[in-house]
Amino acid sequence: MTAVEFRSATRADLDAVVALLADDVLGKARDAATVDERYERAFAAIDADPRNELVVGDDGGEVVACLQLTFIPGLGRHGAERCQVEAVRVRSDRRGDGVGGRLMAWVVDRARERGCAVVQLTTDKSRADAHRFYERLGFVASHEGMKLAL
Repeated sequence: MTAVEFRSATRADLDAVVALLADDVLGKARDAATVDERYERAFAAIDADPRNELVVGDDGGEVVACLQLTFIPGLGRHGAERCQVEAVRVRSDRRGDGVGGRLMAWVVDRARERGCAVVQLTTDKSRADAHRFYERLGFVASHEGMKLAL
């Protein structure tokens, strides 16, 4: 097992992040494998927003994982922030070697560092392996999520 560093993504990481998003059962239908102007705009918006972080797992200069964090202010839980986790991906050849668990532990530490009251995420109902993974990490399926695609 190598030491993967978790850090904020830079523009130089964008090609690898987009490839991770597209190299996924669900991502194949909704993401392109190459960077276009929409990905460029999205990256610039995330990078400029202090409530958003695009994070990569870097193994010796190679991106092997990614996710996006959004820190959501709210009045509930005595005005505490929530840490929303999206687009979690680990490169297929690195799954099962602990990168995902270490990445999520890093997320929990990051959320605590910011004073968040909760870390939350959604996972597609078809992703049984992901459900087991998050449950092993202590996440509880406490809510029913709903989305409206536009």
